[in-house]
Amino acid sequence: MRLSSINENKEILTEIISKIAALENPKHEQVASIISKRPDITGNLFSKKDILQAYREIKNEINLDSESEKKFLQRVKIRKVRTISGVTPVTVLTKPYNCPGNCIYCPSEEGFPKSYLSSEPGAQRALANKFHPYLQVFNRLVAYKNIGHPTDKVELIVLGGTWSYYTKEYQRWFILNCFKAMNDYNGQTEPIDVEKYEDKEKEVSWEEVFNEQKINETKQSRCVGMSLETRPDYVSKEEVQRMRKLGATKVQIGVQSLSNKILRMNKRGHTVRKTEEAFNLLRIAGFKIQAHFMPNLYGSSPKKDIKNFKKLFNKRFRPDELKIYPCSLIEGTDLMNLRKKNLWEPYSEETLSYVLENLLMLTPRYCRITRVIRDISSDDIVEGNKKTNFRQIVEKSLKEKGLKPKDIRYREIRGEELSIDELALKITAYKTKVSEEIF
Repeated sequence: MRLSSINENKEILTEIISKIAALENPKHEQVASIISKRPDITGNLFSKKDILQAYREIKNEINLDSESEKKFLQRVKIRKVRTISGVTPVTVLTKPYNCPGNCIYCPSEEGFPKSYLSSEPGAQRALANKFHPYLQVFNRLVAYKNIGHPTDKVELIVLGGTWSYYTKEYQRWFILNCFKAMNDYNGQTEPIDVEKYEDKEKEVSWEEVFNEQKINETKQSRCVGMSLETRPDYVSKEEVQRMRKLGATKVQIGVQSLSNKILRMNKRGHTVRKTEEAFNLLRIAGFKIQAHFMPNLYGSSPKKDIKNFKKLFNKRFRPDELKIYPCSLIEGTDLMNLRKKNLWEPYSEETLSYVLENLLMLTPRYCRITRVIRDISSDDIVEGNKKTNFRQIVEKSLKEKGLKPKDIRYREIRGEELSIDELALKITAYKTKVSEEIF
């Protein structure tokens, strides 16, 4: 929205902003009603993004008190779920690079890191920013700011190929630039012009990385958590120490299955024992562990999926967080050849729902199920489930049966009204092979 347009519509915009701020416990429909009743001088309706932009330009003239401003910003926030858990997730992708794995289900598209497709939103943002870490972080913070989200507490999520397989020089350069972008961001609403940005990959020292980390401790956009993604067979004492030095607090690890036979059939390249060793090393070092689990792999079945999932929560593993990614059939993978020979088939919607309902109900209260179903475009999935909202479908089915999952995300208060008198401390203690945990 141009500044001239804001000035021309200042009276209308001031009225809209004041009315939204004055609402008492409004519903979405009430905010939408205020906006729809006051079009601009040409008869067009304002978007929430327009109203947010206008507020930043004329806020000193409107002069809302701090409490009213807080209410207003909360009510015009776009895609509220993005930051509803209390942190602002900034996902960045590493550059296209080789992967040590040969998994039969894994897609490989030229110009993207292994297992990532150009249709995925995160991959599209990375490509638009030329996979440069600084541009990805800075421009994502700008985007969040422009749709009304806070940018003060950032969870940096580094995805791409196997992180531990990238050169150590690239790792340092990448993380340094992520921190530098957070340090340089100061509430700007204009993204950096990618074509005009000139900075190439170069050698950086550990001292330079540590310096940016130290600076970030007092900056407006602070990194309160960092996640790196790797394979069980690439977790060693040296790698764990390196990830700690880089600032990581969480490690995403591709478990996929806890059956050696299924791992072999899918050419994962590691054993269950290696997964257990990786968990032990990461836990001793104080990392949160986010496991990836894949139902419907070649050689598996609904019964085996549920059995293997139960193993995930014995004391050898017990992840803090979980992503459940049912196997998808993608063109160009080895799995396609097995499908053509009728040696594997994707679960029907009914079977997949049955499996996921069981997995959700088996997840303990100390674990967060971060995601169910990977964000792959239906155009890329040859056969099987194409619904990215399948988690909602499964949770609705459970609710209709009078069942409630116990995981952290499901229990979040989110936008619900809650009295402080209803709160009570509940402690869950559990043991792993190398620790005693209290949640």
